[in-house]
Amino acid sequence: MSEQMHPAAPHHLPFFIPGADGADTLMVVMGIFLVATVFWVGTLYWKLHSLPERMAHKSQKLQFEIVAVLGLISLFTHMHIFWVAGLLLALIDLPDFGTPMRSIADSVERIADAKPGAPAAEPEAVSGGSPDVRTPAKQEVHNHA
Repeated sequence: MSEQMHPAAPHHLPFFIPGADGADTLMVVMGIFLVATVFWVGTLYWKLHSLPERMAHKSQKLQFEIVAVLGLISLFTHMHIFWVAGLLLALIDLPDFGTPMRSIADSVERIADAKPGAPAAEPEAVSGGSPDVRTPAKQEVHNHA
């Protein structure tokens, strides 16, 4: 075969045309770019998906657990309403209902322990450091289911 080029052929080929050895440089570069872009978009998706959990991390434990469960449900079902609900729940601060309810339960338990017709028990005094102030000890603990 002759080594001479055709007179109509250009003397310099552009970079995107593969050479005679079959190495397609543009395809390799675009393949690496595509893989890197897929990893970057996946990382962005995971960061966005975990946004409600990261926001609720500083809140109460129950609120954090509910937000985490809503995030998992939205991840597995692909229903975005659960993610939006978790985001809204993470944005608001739930009031503390546990402390007043615990106080009410303790008061009701004290009332239930009182015998009818007996004099009213003195309220428990907070020991502030004086040795003569004594708090009544509870003789019996009731187990509630």
